[in-house]
Amino acid sequence: MTETMNDVLPEASLLDRAAIADTLHRYAAGLDLGDDELLASSLTEDAVVDLGPAMRRIGYDFPPLSPRETAVTVLIGAVGPLDSSHSITNIRIALDGDDATVYAYAQAQHYKPGVGSDPAVTRHALMMNRYTAEMVRDGRQWRIRHLDISNAWFEGDATMLLGE
Repeated sequence: MTETMNDVLPEASLLDRAAIADTLHRYAAGLDLGDDELLASSLTEDAVVDLGPAMRRIGYDFPPLSPRETAVTVLIGAVGPLDSSHSITNIRIALDGDDATVYAYAQAQHYKPGVGSDPAVTRHALMMNRYTAEMVRDGRQWRIRHLDISNAWFEGDATMLLGE
């Protein structure tokens, strides 16, 4: 039976919900720490990470990243060196056996490497993104199979996201 967003939570699903939230947190922490292994742990081997909708909103064309190795290499190369902070909130989960559809917000603050803690630095890129993730249970761990990232709002200098 598919669980909707408004259903009462059975006890067994509470563990799944915690593990699913942990998957989003591993994804975000992997980006912020420049940790390719941590980021990879959040994705299936055939994962697709589609930042296209978010990037088009700020004027850039960005293709979907797949499989996991490509996604990790590109994301760590682009975001890993930055002083960044991704905060995941408002997680909503619809469970269906070993599959889940997950909706969340991710506020992502980006500064050039080494300057994020300098109060005199004002050049930054702050994004509020909406995540829609299709996840699957992989043994005892949940992983992202498909992640669509769209942008709710943006503040700052978009060029710094591309190393300019």
